[in-house]
Amino acid sequence: MNSGKPQKTAFTNSFVVTFSSKEEAETIYWLIYSLWKANFWHQYLCGSVIPFLRIHEFKKNFIPKLNNMLENMEQHHKQVKALQIIEIKEKQFQESLVLMDQMRRTILAHYFKK
Repeated sequence: MNSGKPQKTAFTNSFVVTFSSKEEAETIYWLIYSLWKANFWHQYLCGSVIPFLRIHEFKKNFIPKLNNMLENMEQHHKQVKALQIIEIKEKQFQESLVLMDQMRRTILAHYFKK
């Protein structure tokens, strides 16, 4: 479920948060991403068919988390680096799965051509 998941670009039915610098945007992105990955936003989702997060709920619950993160910035930076490494490895793994699937299809296509 992607409700509450941060994105780097805007899309339909989303709200946009702007920042004064790219570094600030990156820091906040990873905090929101961490909250999303931990299913923090699930308790605030509305809608039975297409779940969504109301901007009021986002603001009300994100500000305290942001203040908490700002108090312990060093720990946050360590966690962000770890999350970035995991994201890179996950992307590499997904690419490997796609390649293996392509190889499987090629082998099976060659096998059935005989």
